Amino acid sequence: MADIIQLLTDNIANQIAAGEVIQRPASAVKELLENAVDAGATEIKLIVNDAGKALLQVIDNGKGMSETDARMAFERHATSKIRDIEDLFRIKTMGFRGEALASIAAVAQVEMKTRRAEDELGTYIEIENSVVKKQEPCSAATGTNICMKNLFFNVPARRNFLKSNAAEMRHIVDEFIRVAMSFPGIFFSLTSNGQQVFHLEAGTLKQRIIQILGNQYAAKLVTVKEDTDYMIISGFVGKPETARKTRGDQYFFVNNRFIKSAYLNHAVMSAFEDMIAKDSFPAYVLFIDLDPSQVDINVHPTKQEIKFEDEKIVYAFVQAAVKHALAQFSIAPSLDFSLNADIQSLDAVSKPFTSDQQEATSGSSLYKTFTQKNQAHAIDPNEKSELKHWKEFFTTSEKGNVRSETEQRYPATSTSGGVFSYERSQTQHPASGIQILDASFLQIHNTYIIAPTNKGFIVVHQQLAHERVLYDKYAETAFGKQMPTQKSLFPITFELATADAVLLEDLMPELAVIGFQIEEFGTNTFVIQGTPADVLQGNEKHSIELLLEQFKHFSSDMKFSKREKVVRCMARQQSIKAGQQLQQKEMYALVEELFQCSTPNVTPTGSPTYLEFKEDYLDRMFGK
Repeated sequence: MADIIQLLTDNIANQIAAGEVIQRPASAVKELLENAVDAGATEIKLIVNDAGKALLQVIDNGKGMSETDARMAFERHATSKIRDIEDLFRIKTMGFRGEALASIAAVAQVEMKTRRAEDELGTYIEIENSVVKKQEPCSAATGTNICMKNLFFNVPARRNFLKSNAAEMRHIVDEFIRVAMSFPGIFFSLTSNGQQVFHLEAGTLKQRIIQILGNQYAAKLVTVKEDTDYMIISGFVGKPETARKTRGDQYFFVNNRFIKSAYLNHAVMSAFEDMIAKDSFPAYVLFIDLDPSQVDINVHPTKQEIKFEDEKIVYAFVQAAVKHALAQFSIAPSLDFSLNADIQSLDAVSKPFTSDQQEATSGSSLYKTFTQKNQAHAIDPNEKSELKHWKEFFTTSEKGNVRSETEQRYPATSTSGGVFSYERSQTQHPASGIQILDASFLQIHNTYIIAPTNKGFIVVHQQLAHERVLYDKYAETAFGKQMPTQKSLFPITFELATADAVLLEDLMPELAVIGFQIEEFGTNTFVIQGTPADVLQGNEKHSIELLLEQFKHFSSDMKFSKREKVVRCMARQQSIKAGQQLQQKEMYALVEELFQCSTPNVTPTGSPTYLEFKEDYLDRMFGK
C-alpha cells in the first residue's frame, strides 16, 4: 500500500500561511506600512484602487534594499530583524515574523522597485503566485515602491468572501490611522481611486490626533505623562464631555504598536468613574513604553493581541496616570451652575405667563411684600392673608399649556370635562389574546408602564416597546414605501473626521430611504437638508453622529445588511428613554402602537417589551 503523507509544495504552503497574515486588503496595508516605518522612511504614501482589490501601493523614502535583499525579502521566514532566539525578547521593530511579503506574494501579483542611496541603479522584481517572473536593474528613487495587484486572484473562494468596497475601505482606513497615529513624526498620505483621503504632515502627537479625529478635539484633550523606572505612559485623553455612547476613538499603543486590550481599557474606564455616564466611553490615545522583554507580542499573527509579564502593574500605572492627568487639569465632578435641560422642560418653566396671571399676581399682597420698599419684614395679620394660600401661586392652569417632547410624539385625540380620555377601542392582539382595558395606566420609576388587561395586567418597558414600534415603522419604510422627510428651514452644515466621512458617504443611500436628505459640501463636510419627521429640530447633527457611532460598533452574532443595521440603530436612538416621564395619553398611544406591531412581545434584538401577569397567577401568589 502506497504512503499517503506528502510535503506540501511551496506555493500551497505559502497560500495556507497567507490565510493567517493576509485576511483582507487592510491586512496587507498594515504589513506594508509597518515595513516602510522600519525602513526609516520620513514620507510614506498609500495608494489604493477598488478598495485594495485591484491595486494597493506603498511608496516610501526609506533606506531601500540591495538586489539580493530585494529577492530574499519574498522568501518565507526571511527577516532582517531576528538573528537568534534572544532577539525575540527584545523586539523594537514593527515587523519581524518574516511572513508578510511571502504571504502577499502567494495571493497577489506583486511588483517592487527599490534602491539604496549608495547604489546607482535599483532593482525591479515581479512575482506572481510565489514565483519570480522578472528581476532586472532599473532606475528608481531612494526607498521602496511596492505594488500589490489583484488580491486573491489565484484563490477565488477567498476573494468572494471580501466585503463591499466601502466596507473594505473602512478597514483600510482603520489600519492606516493606527500606523499614522503611532508615528506622528512621519508624513503619511492615503489616496483612494485618485482622490486624496488623508494628507498628514509630520508634527506632534496632538497635531496628528486633531488631523485624524477632527477639530472638535482641539481644546478638549488632557495630557497624560507619567515616567517611572518600569514604564513610561504618555498621550492624551479626551475631557469627559467628549465621551460617546459607543466605543469610538480609543487607541492603545505598546512600544508604538497598536494593540487591543479590554483589560487596559477597563483601567481607563475606572479612572473616569463618576465623571461620565456609565454607558459612555471616553476618547484616548495612550502610548506605553516598557522593556520589550516584559511583553510577548508574538501571541497572534496580526500582533494586535499581546501578553504582559505583569498585567496588574501595567493596569495600576495606566489607571493612576489617567486619574492624575484629570486631577491635574481640575477635571473632576463639580457643581454645574448652567441651566439643566430637564429644568427647562418643567411645568413651571415651560408654561407661558399669561396677562391674566400677571395681573392676579402683581395685585396680591405676597407680590407687594417682596417688591415694595421696606416690606420684606411685613406680615399681614389679616386672617385672609394670601400668604396662607401661597401654594396657589404654583398651581397648574389649563390655559396655554406647552406640549412636551413626548406629547408632540404622541398627540392627544380628545379631551372632555377637564379629565383626559383617549378615544380608542379596547386593544386586542389576536396572537396573544391580550385585551387592554380602557382604564388609567400607571408609570413606575419613569420606565415601566402598568396597563390593566382582561386577564390581569401587563408591565411594559417604555424604551423597549418604543424601539419595537419605531423598528416596524422604519423597516416598513426601508423595505417598502418612502418615509416623509421634514425639510430644514436652515440647512445644517457639519464636519466629520475622515473615517466617519467615508462611512457616511457609504450609508447615504440607506439614510435617504428612511428620510434623511444629506449632501456632500466639500472635503469631509456635509449639509443636512432634511430629516425624518420624528427627529426633533436642533437634534439633527447629534442624530447623525450617534447613528454613525452605533453603526461602527454594531454588535450581533448574525450578519445584517447595511439597511437593516441603519434601521435598528435609528430605532434604538430615537426611542423614548427609560427615566422619561409620560402623560396618560402618551402611555395609551405607546401601548396602542405596540400591539399594532407584527411582533409586539419582543424587540428586534429579542428582549421582551412587556411581561404579562395573569389573574390566576396573582391568586396563587396570595394563596387563593
